[in-house]
Amino acid sequence: MKAILYTKYGPPEALQLTEVDKPAPTEKQVLVKVHAASVNALEWRGFTMSPLILRLMGGLRKPRDPKMGVDVAGTVEAVGNSVTEFKPGDEVFGVAPAAFAEYACNGESKFVLKPANVSFEAAAAVPVAALTALQGLRDKGQIQSGQKVLIDGASGGVGTFAVQIAKSYGAEVTAVCSARNLDMARSIGADYVIDYTREDVTKNGLRYDLILAVNGNHPILDYRRALSPHGICVVAGGSLAQIFGAILLGPLISRLGSKKHFFMGIATSAKKDLLVLKELLEAGKVIPVIDKCYPLSKTAEAIRYLIEEHARGKVVIEII
Repeated sequence: MKAILYTKYGPPEALQLTEVDKPAPTEKQVLVKVHAASVNALEWRGFTMSPLILRLMGGLRKPRDPKMGVDVAGTVEAVGNSVTEFKPGDEVFGVAPAAFAEYACNGESKFVLKPANVSFEAAAAVPVAALTALQGLRDKGQIQSGQKVLIDGASGGVGTFAVQIAKSYGAEVTAVCSARNLDMARSIGADYVIDYTREDVTKNGLRYDLILAVNGNHPILDYRRALSPHGICVVAGGSLAQIFGAILLGPLISRLGSKKHFFMGIATSAKKDLLVLKELLEAGKVIPVIDKCYPLSKTAEAIRYLIEEHARGKVVIEII
């Protein structure tokens, strides 16, 4: 089968479309014929591995694991002997290692049935980004109906899901993005929109019960100013400086008063949360925003577009 591999660090052009062995499911695994996958920041940060400190985890001189991709949607090709939930022919979405390939394999707990009203491309856009938004808002942010919620970085993959998920909880949502994305943010449910190039949300005097900083443009202390007295700020992305600031300073600052700061790491692919997202998709409360689709052979172009063009929503890889 064909799959995307990266055998060395470098620009997206270092990726290679290669023939590899088709995976075989073990006793509790599901083999999926991939129809679509999607690109996350996790992928491009992985193969560039900058700064150098990240290479201590992924391989100092070259990647330990050359396979790429996590988000997947497709049709069940085969199942292990102990799999009871799925059968060949079922349409599913979820997470699997090496998703940028014609086939992907993982445990049955990592997949759920794809809603009939959702395309493979839309379903593939969901897992990592939507799980990050859901867990950041619900688990870290403790979102409640009626709260004032600020999504900073509302036009990207996580941000577009966060706006919609926050609305599904009954929150009043303010979306922060660039001018070209304001109408899109309104179209997915934002009650208010702010162009970050014209207004600094940490200095405008407004206060929020919950801030989800997806690609935050501010240090953690700046976000603190924009919180209500018992507000919570969750950092779910941004520059490495912002991420390390949230990890190191967040717990300390949280002890000094009633305002809380948390860092949202890599989302967990819990079955129960995939089922929550499936229900939101079926109900039409969450509609994936897809900027562009690329064929598998142009995965390098897809990743470069995500890096350089500030994609609106998700970038999807079409396999079939």
